[in-house]
Parts: sequence; structure tokens; C-alpha cells
Amino acid sequence: MNIYGFLQSIGIASPYGYGWLSVMFTFVLAWIVTWQLMPEVRSFALKVGWADQPNERRLNREPLPNAGGLVIYTGVLAALVLATLLRPIVIEGVLAEVLTILLGGSILVLVGFIDDQFGLPPWVRLSVQILTAFLLIASDIRIEARIFPPIDPLLSTLITVLWVVGITNAINLMDGIDGLVGGVSFITSMSLLAVSAQFATRAAATLLLAALGGSALGFLRHNFHPSRIIMGDAGAYFFGYVLAATAILGSLKVNTVFALVPTILFLLLPVIDTTQVFVLRLMAGKNPLSTPGKDHLHHRLLATGLSQRATAIALWSFTAIANCLAMKLQGMTPLTILMTMLSIVALLSFTIWQRIRKI
Repeated sequence: MNIYGFLQSIGIASPYGYGWLSVMFTFVLAWIVTWQLMPEVRSFALKVGWADQPNERRLNREPLPNAGGLVIYTGVLAALVLATLLRPIVIEGVLAEVLTILLGGSILVLVGFIDDQFGLPPWVRLSVQILTAFLLIASDIRIEARIFPPIDPLLSTLITVLWVVGITNAINLMDGIDGLVGGVSFITSMSLLAVSAQFATRAAATLLLAALGGSALGFLRHNFHPSRIIMGDAGAYFFGYVLAATAILGSLKVNTVFALVPTILFLLLPVIDTTQVFVLRLMAGKNPLSTPGKDHLHHRLLATGLSQRATAIALWSFTAIANCLAMKLQGMTPLTILMTMLSIVALLSFTIWQRIRKI
């Protein structure tokens, strides 16, 4: 079997074209830019005071730069811009969708960064998240409900807004220990990428996920415990928003509530974590969005005696299993799922090894 036959066997939609090369280039470039730029931004952030100060609810014992989200965003943007310049014919057909998601992500990066440094009321953050969800809907990036025709448009809008806002906040709320969100975002990005790569019509999602996955991996090089920099709300909002948007780019149709199951499985960990936090805080009469606490899944694992590294890897493993099941429900072959997971494990292992060796 030649290289093109192998690529076709693992689900690449057009192995004889140049699209898959553009995707690989985008991934590698985002990885390198984020990896190499992070130390410079870390040094600058410490000088100007862009850092989380130690307190009773944080795990860091010294000021920790929180500007990693800016570098993640820069890595994604740089990779997509250069990919567009090198392969304009491949990119131009999906440029509108890519730009729409990047615009919404850019707004959330800005709002998240302002919140990181100065603090914003919960209603402001929520309002902006809803606005960026409507930006997707205006560009026809939505979950389409086909249950009861008279109310389908309204139901589609409601489900899409709840999905985008919910996932954006879920990723942000889960960002409590070193390496957790970066690893979960990388695994989810690569799994969604493996699915979208099977369809030429999902090229926008494929390209965005390649850039997001590469940037997540470059960030992990500096964020795996002990972290030298964190992503802050800016990075968590960006990860959550782009993952939520690309998960529905494949023209998701909802005939019953069960049609959402494969998509939810890709992001099962943040969904479970945020759901249980919301329920417990509401039962205690607290505001789920503004009340800090140590009631997340990672806090519970830490309380059993696991280290931050072991906790992150345990939750990564749960995410990988859920993504394998999601890919299976999406009709992917066992070979494609196996190759995807082997690639994820190899890249994460290499990144962890480099971080530990550096320490």
C-alpha cells in the first residue's frame, strides 16, 4: 500500500490533493509558534504584572503569568494566515466560516484577557458569550433542529446558544490545575479533526482544529506541572468557543435528543464537570458562575492524594476513552480510531517528556 492508499484507509477525504498537507503544515506551525513564543510572553507578563497572585483557592505559591491565552490565539492565527497565503485555492472555499469563528474567538480572547487583569461582572461575560453564539448563527453555523417544524428555527437557535455558551464556560470552569484544559483541548481537537478530515465539506473545521490542536500542544510544553504560565480566561474561552463551533460545523441535524450524543461525547468531561458543579452550587444557594470553590472533579481527585500530574493524566485518559466512543458513533473505522489515539498518545508523551527533562 502506498502513502495515498494508507491516507485513504485512515479516513483522509482527498489524499491525492494538497489539502491534507495544508492541515499538517497548519498544525506544525501553530505548535512551533506557540511553543517558542510562550517564554517571551511569560517574561513580559511578569514584568507588567499580568499574573495570578497566590490565594487560598489557587494552587500556585508564587505569581503565575496568566497571558498564555494570548500566545495560544497568536499561534492559531499565525498558522491560519500562513496556510492561507501558501494554499489560497484550498482555503478560500472555507474562509467565511473560518473568519466567523475567529472573529467570535477574538472577541472572547479580548473579554477574557480584560477579566484576567481587571475583573468583569458575570453578566458582562455571559452577554458577550451569547453575542458570539449569535454571530455563529448569523453565519449559518448552528445545530439544526428538525423535530416540530413551526418551532424548529427557534429551537435551533436556543440549542446552539446553549451549546456554545455552555461549552465555553465549561472549559473555563474546568481550568483549575496545570495541564488539564490544554490536554483535554488537544485530545478533543485531534479527535474532531480525525472525523472532519473524512469529509471535504468540513474543511473549515479541519483547518481550525489543526491550528487549535497544534497550539494546545505548544502550550502544554510550558503548562504541564509545574506550570510556568497559564492560559487564563482568554485562552479557556478561546478553546471552548472554537471547539464548540467546530463540533457543529458538520451541519449537525437534531431529530431527537439522542442525535446530540456523539457530539456531547467529544466534550463529555467538561460537560459532566460543569453540570455537577452547577447542581451542587445551586442546591447550596450559590451563584454557579461567580462562586469559587473546590468542587470540581480535579479537586476531588487531588483530595484522594493524587498529584497534579496524575490527576491531569487520569482526566486526559477519561477524555480519550469518551472521544474513542464518539468517533465510533460517528462511523469511523477501528483503524482510524487506533491511528488517531496512537498519534495523540505519542505527541502528549513527547511533550511531557520534554517538560520533565527541562525541569
